Amino acid sequence: MREANLDCQAIQKRRQEESYKIIQEFEKWMNSVAGLFTPKSRMGKALVYTYTLLPRLSRYVLDGRYNIDNNGIENAIRPIAVGRKNYLFCGNHDAAVRAAIVYSLLGSCKAYDVDVRTWLEDILKRIPVEKDIDTLLPYLWQTLAGNSH
Repeated sequence: MREANLDCQAIQKRRQEESYKIIQEFEKWMNSVAGLFTPKSRMGKALVYTYTLLPRLSRYVLDGRYNIDNNGIENAIRPIAVGRKNYLFCGNHDAAVRAAIVYSLLGSCKAYDVDVRTWLEDILKRIPVEKDIDTLLPYLWQTLAGNSH
């Protein structure tokens, strides 16, 4: 629906007309098979788990801005999760803090659609003479006069 450029209200309306019916049918099916499995069986545990999540799953029909999944944030934090064990070997606590700062700055560049190489080349030249280094942060840097962004 987003690829079709529908606005949030149109997405909400369509979800309420189509998706909510599917969620209700799924809930009816879960209720119909629940008695066939013991709560400690694998299927019983899956039904209990899913049933407890159903109210939260259903919320996405209430607002067209909600996503049904959290794939966007999962993809954004994947590099951090993958590298977590590597960060144990930074050498010492101070080195780990510096690494975290660098990763945060590079992540900010990505979030603000700033080319990392261009940003780094520019700020590394300007840091020694810049009076207000906050202006070199990625979210402010892209608005500075003379930058090609």
